Amino acid sequence: MSSTLESAEHKALRTAVAALGQRYGREYLARVAREGGHPDELWADAAKLGYLGVNLPEEYGGGGGGIAELSIVLEELGAAGCPLLMMVVSPAICGTVIARFGTDEQKRTWLPGLADGSRTMAFGITEPDAGSNSHRITTTARRDGDDWILTGRKVFISGVDIADATLIVGRAEDARTGRLKPCLFIVPRDTPGFGRSVIDMELQAAEKQFELTLDEVRLPSSALVGDEDAGLLQLFGGLNPERIMTAAFAIGMGRYALARAVEYAKTRQVWKEPIGAHQAVAHPLAQAHIELELARLMTQKAAALYDAGDDMGAGEAANMAKYAAGEACVRAVDQSVHTLGGNGLTREYGLGSLITASRVARIAPVSREMILNFVSHQTLGLPKSY
Repeated sequence: MSSTLESAEHKALRTAVAALGQRYGREYLARVAREGGHPDELWADAAKLGYLGVNLPEEYGGGGGGIAELSIVLEELGAAGCPLLMMVVSPAICGTVIARFGTDEQKRTWLPGLADGSRTMAFGITEPDAGSNSHRITTTARRDGDDWILTGRKVFISGVDIADATLIVGRAEDARTGRLKPCLFIVPRDTPGFGRSVIDMELQAAEKQFELTLDEVRLPSSALVGDEDAGLLQLFGGLNPERIMTAAFAIGMGRYALARAVEYAKTRQVWKEPIGAHQAVAHPLAQAHIELELARLMTQKAAALYDAGDDMGAGEAANMAKYAAGEACVRAVDQSVHTLGGNGLTREYGLGSLITASRVARIAPVSREMILNFVSHQTLGLPKSY
């Protein structure tokens, strides 16, 4: 699935990452998940080759590229059947936020480790009672002398058990207006009062989901990322890469499923010709391919806008890319399973579990309905119902 819009460097990056992915593949990731482990070997190899920090500044050991390059890495690992979910969180959200808005000390402390994979960071925004409404976040941050005190709960936070720290979105009182405003804090894993419990998910994945409790968590002033008055800007500085990377994750998964189905349809023979010769089988697979290609184009546009510094343009495009990729992924997986019939639900072919996994792209990090809200209000200028 090459694109004439990509530079020679991007094409070379795709080829190189695809080769790494082929060395691991879906069976590796499935085994790690079954055993309750983490894909440490793949993470380490991707880090050693410079793929995990490809978007981070060169002065801190990164590749000096952007979300365009990082999304290529994730998509190609996904297409090989072994995507790394923590890439969405650690280098894309947390690394980007710290690189763009962090203090010099925060950059020196965190970026080299995020770039070489030796340190990881989780991201905590979602709350049990706030859902998609980030304005309802109730995790509060209050000043106590030079320190901050955080209190609240978070839910569906990925990889907290392996992360050295979690970037927590809280709300602090504005001294001028008395209103609450978003602020981002780095909370190290072993901070007193910072508790976690694993959520029992139906989805089998190497990365666990957690509910977090922050019970009077005391943090030094240096834990606040950047300027407390720029919280909203910083938040969206991290959420656009999250949407672009989620789109890349979904496209990779869709491509993986489609490739398995095409391979099967070329060789599976129950009549005179392979089943792929029949349009009822061939056309839906062709349609799935087209939809994945279209979603990738939008993802490339979103990444290009973001890397060029156009946050507003990137916001619209990133939402559209996430929407398109989520829909394309679900349909590609569904059609691929259907193409294999009963074999599509066997562990041997490894497609059945993707039915659950593909739904994630429609739900997280923001539902398709909230994206439709965004486009109807922001792009089309229609009135709000809420």
